[in-house]
Amino acid sequence: MRQAHAEDARTEARRVIRNLLGEERPTAEALIGDARPALGDERTERCLSLALGASLTRRSAELAAIAALLVGARELGAEWWTRPRGGKLPAPDEVLRTAVAIEPWTDLTALEMLAAWISDDAADQLWGEPVAQVDLNSWQAEDRFELPEGAKPGQRLVVHFDAGGRLDAVVTRRPDEDLGSNLDFHSLRYSRPAEAQWSWGVAAGLGPHRLPGEDPDPYAREVPSAAAGILRAWALRHGATREQLGERWQTVGDVVASIERVDWMWRSGEWFGWWRGASALVDDSAYLPYRLEELAAG
Repeated sequence: MRQAHAEDARTEARRVIRNLLGEERPTAEALIGDARPALGDERTERCLSLALGASLTRRSAELAAIAALLVGARELGAEWWTRPRGGKLPAPDEVLRTAVAIEPWTDLTALEMLAAWISDDAADQLWGEPVAQVDLNSWQAEDRFELPEGAKPGQRLVVHFDAGGRLDAVVTRRPDEDLGSNLDFHSLRYSRPAEAQWSWGVAAGLGPHRLPGEDPDPYAREVPSAAAGILRAWALRHGATREQLGERWQTVGDVVASIERVDWMWRSGEWFGWWRGASALVDDSAYLPYRLEELAAG
């Protein structure tokens, strides 16, 4: 059942990315090719440089952020990159140049921050600026924020819940005659850049995603056979098939392709430990021995 949900998600992601970018099977090569006319050569090269600097287990997320920038640039135009911002916000071009994330996106990479920024700006252009922000980890619908002055019963107010994500709150009169609001969860929607980011990442998967200018090929690096054997054996014991794992794990590319096929996120919680070990193997992390110990202890 979990694997069926994973395939459903991929099918929906392919549908969305096909509608947005015209790609049935998104690839890094096609993405970078599409980005050049939309972003310009200089910005595309800078985005590519940031993606190349990320760990291989983060590369798909960085490319998905570029997909958001591509779709957002088509909607908002080149002036989005250079438009001055008030307060502490620089122009997006400066963020791309310095690769320093700023509030409120300091937990994101520079590309992810820019993707969130352009997703929100595209949402504001479509639906207007939100009057408040709500956390959808709580599904309480009533009175989640203070109403703006002048709100009237029946009025629909736009609220923010995620980068590029919006939904409506309907102003209503309570039995005590005070005004309140109810979130309309059926109105939940995302801007197109946000949809592009999610759908590219899901449809394209973890990789391998080889990029222009890479020499040597990082996916061709051989992995330690002992560590690979431990991780493969654990996965087989816990329900992965030999077809999903592939014939062998000799190179990083073998491991990345296997991680994608296994769909570990749709399995039981103990698979998170396996992911930590497999990602340490891919990224040649010094934490690999500790991750294998954790897996054995679990």
